[in-house]
Amino acid sequence: MNILDQITAQKTKEVSAKKEAFPIKSLELSTLFERETVSLATALRTAPIGIIAEHKRRSPSKSVINDKVLVQDVAVGYEKAGVSGMSVLTDTPFFGGSLDDLLVARKATSFPILRKEFIIDPYQIYEAKAYGADAILLIAAILDAHEIKLFSSIAKNLQLDVLLEVHNQEELEKSLFPTIDMIGVNNRNLKTFEVSLETSKSLSKLIPSEFVKVSESGISSIENIKALKEYGFQGFLIGENFMKTENPGASALQFMKQL
Repeated sequence: MNILDQITAQKTKEVSAKKEAFPIKSLELSTLFERETVSLATALRTAPIGIIAEHKRRSPSKSVINDKVLVQDVAVGYEKAGVSGMSVLTDTPFFGGSLDDLLVARKATSFPILRKEFIIDPYQIYEAKAYGADAILLIAAILDAHEIKLFSSIAKNLQLDVLLEVHNQEELEKSLFPTIDMIGVNNRNLKTFEVSLETSKSLSKLIPSEFVKVSESGISSIENIKALKEYGFQGFLIGENFMKTENPGASALQFMKQL
């Protein structure tokens, strides 16, 4: 199995166990479940340049990126830097994240937070809401059109924004539902982990204007962002470029000043 298949197989087992231990009814009792969410899509649309800064300890392609910094310090640093929102990886086996990271980031900040996860079951959407997320990620590569429509509808009913991630034209064309807020083009092939910004550029013209265009992965310079803005991108998800430094928040601040 490629890495994406491995992650999905692991996630299926993980979610099955969670659903037995903590049913949706218990998630709905969370104090954060009634919290009014903040729109990430709106934040990206209204920012001169919308940066989504990520918290990521490790990845299958890079091993350990940064497991020293505290989530709350990263979150507060990102918010002070003036980014539009934060992405928090909650997968444990492959990325070293957790739902607790999401909870900590939420308690420390007020800007929009995206739960970045491999969502294969509606249960995970309720989890996102219960732990304080404002938006969820749906990955077209692991979902069919029916699942994308269903999952995004559930998210909207919970007042969560939806970032739909695609890698090619086929994934994009099956995903264009009105319940999607943002289309994210992942420049990293999740099967090979090779990165190319040409993926964003080639797919940009196929994304209808009602969706916020977000470019993900491989963005490491001001020049990258300037080039992608020419193709209509309003959001830029940046993770390793900040997280590989000793102080991700300070790195984000310096980056924003340069922008």
